[in-house]
Amino acid sequence: MQPLQLRPYQSDSVERLRDGFRAKHVRQVLAAPTGAGKSRIMEHMIKCVQAKRTRIMFVCERRVLVEQFSKHLDRAGIDHGVLMAKHWRFRPHLEVQIASAQTLERMETLPLVDLVFIDELHACLRKSIINMMVNQPNLRIVGATATPFHPAIGTHFTNVVSVTTMANLVRDGHLVPFRVFVAREVDTTGVALVAGEWKKDELEERGRRIVGDVVADYVRISHEVFGEYRKTICFSCGVQHGAELAQRFNEAGINAVQISSDDEDDYRDQVLEDFARPDTDIKVVISVAILSRGFDQSDIDHVILARPLKKSFSEHVQMVGRGARTHDGKKLCVIQDNSGNWLRFQDDWDKLYHHGVEALGPGTDTKPKKEPSDAQKEAAKCPKCSALWPPKTDTCVHCGHVRVRSNDVQAVAGEMIEVGSTKPAKPEKYSADYKRSFYAQLLGHALEKGHNPGSAYHRYIEKFGVGPAGPKPDPEPMGDEVRRWLVSRNIRRAKGRAVAA
Repeated sequence: MQPLQLRPYQSDSVERLRDGFRAKHVRQVLAAPTGAGKSRIMEHMIKCVQAKRTRIMFVCERRVLVEQFSKHLDRAGIDHGVLMAKHWRFRPHLEVQIASAQTLERMETLPLVDLVFIDELHACLRKSIINMMVNQPNLRIVGATATPFHPAIGTHFTNVVSVTTMANLVRDGHLVPFRVFVAREVDTTGVALVAGEWKKDELEERGRRIVGDVVADYVRISHEVFGEYRKTICFSCGVQHGAELAQRFNEAGINAVQISSDDEDDYRDQVLEDFARPDTDIKVVISVAILSRGFDQSDIDHVILARPLKKSFSEHVQMVGRGARTHDGKKLCVIQDNSGNWLRFQDDWDKLYHHGVEALGPGTDTKPKKEPSDAQKEAAKCPKCSALWPPKTDTCVHCGHVRVRSNDVQAVAGEMIEVGSTKPAKPEKYSADYKRSFYAQLLGHALEKGHNPGSAYHRYIEKFGVGPAGPKPDPEPMGDEVRRWLVSRNIRRAKGRAVAA
């Protein structure tokens, strides 16, 4: 079996994790975008330590992901067992074991191991995993996730390794870009909240009111972008909503199948196996959440978001990321947003997309997001085709429609647009080149001082009131103007602390 060939950023991730263990961080987070190859990184580490007779356990969220990673280990030539009742691979004597989080929940005593890898960490922090960390404080653990925003992660893990961003992976051809369409969304006005998210039953009822629009939008967008229907996954509000969507798709002559937690495992596995075939007749697979984590089929060209989220940025990133992987002949992925999620999470998305994960903390999933106004929603999309307006242009890249400015909309190239002002539009104070250079100098200062690069991002927002647009520039030496501005900010903060004291 040939050794795994890692990309440079994957090799860098392995070395950074090793450095973390040397620095006595026994619990580390491997943060990388969906499609970056977190499984490949963990396979490589398992292969390296296996020769040392290290006892290893790999934990997945559910059974289908156990089978998926078992195939990865087979391809890597790593012999292993599966800790699952009646599984044909139940061989607990082997040094490498795969287990589902549900299996660990049911076990009275956990197996003795030296190193644990946890896939989809944000979804696996169950009682059994937390007890394992509490009872074995010196047990080395690597938790992999694209979204380390669960509030408990910062409590139990002390180091994060994040060496690349989605923007970099798209630039280098390891992921595909998105084309986003802000379509008619589920009306969430007045829907009650439960634990910060919209109440499921009420949300599902609202979702069923736009089933016809979701299908009509799909037909239009598919033919405008691809000229045909491509493999698609759709996230619904609930099982009944998904059933109605499947029925309406099929009435339109589009073969759609729903899978849910109500189905037998064998049925779900069969649907996904059929959907993975290049010659499958299934065009659309619908689910509430089954496809949002660990589903790594690369030939998905179209993702439909029909499940509104109020605060779970992690779930939004996971759903969108299902279409990010590259595939032969695949140039882009369409995101059809019938949920309102794209605009709801746009600031968090832009920061994650361009800057990645910079630190562990309470995360972005702790507070519900402010709902954009109707005027902001309309201003953010092309009125002709509903495509999201790209930065730095007034021409829709999809249909060519030219946006006409009006006095009640002020737009700044590459940034969020302000809606509702009655004053005439003001000229931009700083040019795009000036802002880019300013940001590059802030990054250079952070690099020189050994600060987290995220500090440059926050200083930029202090200066300009919005986050930086476009790809992250290369760091530049700091000039006198930026130096004077930083000194003035430090003086102001010091005075503020003195007043507070």
